[in-house]
Amino acid sequence: MDIVIRGAEIADGTGAPRFRADVGVDGGRIASIGAERLDGRRVIDADGLVLSPGFIDMHAHSELAVLADRDHLAKLGQGCTLEVLGQDGLSYAPVDEATAPQMWEAIAAWNGRLDVDFDWRTVGEYLDRLDRGIPTNAAYLVPHGTVRMLAMGWEDREPAPAELEAMKAQVAQGMEAGAFGLSAGLSYAPGMYATTAELVELCKVVASYGGYFSPHQRSYGAGAMEGYAEMIEIGRRANCALHLAHATLNYPVNEGRAAELLKLIDEGLDEGLPISLDTYPYLPGMTMLAALLPSWSVAGGYGALAERLRSDEQRARIVHELDVEGTDGANGVPVDWSRIEIAGVAKPGLRHLVGRRVAEAAGAERPSAFFLDLIAEDDFSTACLMHVGNEENVRAIMRHGVHTGSTDGVLAGDKIHPRAWGSFARYLGHYTRDLGLMTVEDCVAHLTGRPAATLGLTDRGLVKEGFAADLVLFDPETVDARSTFEEPRRQAAGVPYVVVNGALAIDDGRRTEALAGRSVRRRA
Repeated sequence: MDIVIRGAEIADGTGAPRFRADVGVDGGRIASIGAERLDGRRVIDADGLVLSPGFIDMHAHSELAVLADRDHLAKLGQGCTLEVLGQDGLSYAPVDEATAPQMWEAIAAWNGRLDVDFDWRTVGEYLDRLDRGIPTNAAYLVPHGTVRMLAMGWEDREPAPAELEAMKAQVAQGMEAGAFGLSAGLSYAPGMYATTAELVELCKVVASYGGYFSPHQRSYGAGAMEGYAEMIEIGRRANCALHLAHATLNYPVNEGRAAELLKLIDEGLDEGLPISLDTYPYLPGMTMLAALLPSWSVAGGYGALAERLRSDEQRARIVHELDVEGTDGANGVPVDWSRIEIAGVAKPGLRHLVGRRVAEAAGAERPSAFFLDLIAEDDFSTACLMHVGNEENVRAIMRHGVHTGSTDGVLAGDKIHPRAWGSFARYLGHYTRDLGLMTVEDCVAHLTGRPAATLGLTDRGLVKEGFAADLVLFDPETVDARSTFEEPRRQAAGVPYVVVNGALAIDDGRRTEALAGRSVRRRA
């Protein structure tokens, strides 16, 4: 055996009670599970530790990080062995020579501008690039907004028949290359301009390949329930599996309303609709600061937006919508600038603003006017933390039977969200051990077997003979997130060993040289 893990308490990813056994890993696979004593080239004494499948991040933003950061401790350090990329309808494939630089700039607030040779154009070429060796495994969703940009730019209108056919062809090409489904970002331009009918047509293509639809829906604030109902209706009309991305209910308007969302989901499940969801175990959200803008103001792209901001009349209209009406980009809620924290900037000269709330940073200036000046000066690359969550909703949603875990981890920026480095450890430590909301076995199932089933994986997500050796050893007494809002880049505690495709990536708490991760592709 390449590796023998001796005497672990195994939480196998099914939710079943733990059992004690030795586990042998050979050739990248779990070769043996049993009570007999095994021998191997490397033996790990797992007394007092729980062995589980590697954690699956159902909502990750690591498309560039897995290529540029060989250590990738944000994810490996907390036991994540598979990340689902291409989220929120915006990512780096498929693109062409015209849209590639636009996309590079459009999501710089999420992914930065890392030293990566952007030499792919199709989904298949990006997955091939991953296969050269990355820290974790990675799956991919075809991003709707990127596809829409490729077919019809940033225009706020319905697609012409030929444009819709071009989008459908791009989705089909991505699915054939191994993508698992379609993501959407319906509060981000240009995806936010899509009608329900457009999304249904694209989801029919996804369904024909056995994939799923993963939307960042239109509102997590004033229109949250209507937004979730629309997503369920899309799944119903397209006969497509639905996975609700970061399924939260935010802002004071939604306090205590988790039961309403779960009722919608349960009614869909009772119909036989395949529905799942993911969440991160924190209250604040994080995104690009420009996302708060009304959709009409971003039509045509950031160049068109810059022109609009030079018009006193259009600036006044944007300010009114931000402060009084609530924009579609800001979830239909008038922006409380005391809740919006500047988390990252592109221009070094603006770094003094990081960590400050917009209301405070604006000083005597009207916060919404300061916001417009800031995003324009920073080339629309500013990131923000949004302190809008509700603990009661977070706890209720994470306990649902179709819940899976995620980080929604933005890794670039000066002050990133601690969820990027801490989500899985926080589920196991704070919510499972400290609060007792789940058993260890149930929590592990939320993070492993259940997301693997959502993805349709038949050889990952369980501690089972013949399965890929993506494994985590953690101490149930000490596992915890050490990342904080003050120090977000701190490795999780209590996760001493992580195995990716049979290779030790974390060995006694330290990163090895292994780059054993590869693309994981949907099977026909």
